[in-house]
Amino acid sequence: MNREIALILAKIVLSVPVGIGLAYPFIQPHASGGIIGELKIFGPIGSVVAIVVFLLLVFFYALDLIRSLELVSPASRKAKPNSVWFMFLLPYNFIEDFFIVSNVAKSLKAEAGINPALATFKSYGMISGLGWCAAQIISLIPNQVGSVAGVVAIGFWIWHWVFIRLANRILMESGTS
Repeated sequence: MNREIALILAKIVLSVPVGIGLAYPFIQPHASGGIIGELKIFGPIGSVVAIVVFLLLVFFYALDLIRSLELVSPASRKAKPNSVWFMFLLPYNFIEDFFIVSNVAKSLKAEAGINPALATFKSYGMISGLGWCAAQIISLIPNQVGSVAGVVAIGFWIWHWVFIRLANRILMESGTS
């Protein structure tokens, strides 16, 4: 079996416990915490609005990640830009997000080797990106730990998105790609 197929299979296997974590609040709605408890706070209409707003934000974030991969030179690119759309494939995305963030960071780091405008960055978004990925996994725990991890994930996500937008602006201004 080649390495790519093995990696995809590993991601699928790791997605199974994530799927269970996502389904748990629906299977055990009386359990404390979880997404169902949090959505009850908003009510039915507020929940729909919150979900739509969240998905729109993820869509625009994904567009920025795609733009990052498009802006780096093909030689620096560690993933195809359209691979970012896997962010919408539940529950697989919880695992794939680690790889998306890593590939974008590695692409930016590789591009820094030929584009001095990126040389001031240290982690190229790896810390904030992997931070939100890890926190979103922990957020599946249906209790206060999960709720706090969800807030932490949002904080890391915003931090990462701000970094990505900055990197994209620098790439566009330097015009080396």
